[in-house]
Amino acid sequence: MDVLTKDDAVKVTLTLPGNPEYVSVARLTLSGIANRMGFSVDAIEDLKVAVSEACTNAMKHGRGKNSENYMVNYIVNHEKLIIDVCDNGVGFQMDSIAAPDLKNPKESGLGLYIIKTLMDEVEVKSEKNSGTVIRMIKKLEE
Repeated sequence: MDVLTKDDAVKVTLTLPGNPEYVSVARLTLSGIANRMGFSVDAIEDLKVAVSEACTNAMKHGRGKNSENYMVNYIVNHEKLIIDVCDNGVGFQMDSIAAPDLKNPKESGLGLYIIKTLMDEVEVKSEKNSGTVIRMIKKLEE
């Protein structure tokens, strides 16, 4: 494995069609990158679930068309993996999303909750008519 210095970062970008069949490409790419970085099998499985949820959100809210593309960026440095899932949708207000009722769960609406549970840090940036970026950060365990 190449050793990255503190200031080095490597970025891998995928542009995927808004078709559920291609989420596996994002998961496989992530698995390869995370394995190379030294993440445990359990951490890689958590990362794959989080990326799947973020990709599902991008497909659902990124204009709502199967032909619409979204991007997944993997930013690797020596201490953490940053994953940005970006869509070109209409955006939304974060404060308009209610916390899920875990005692009476619905079929949908748990994606961001699951992502936040599995990742060390999560940021969501969304602007009206400019899309949404879900940034997920997982630190490499010592």
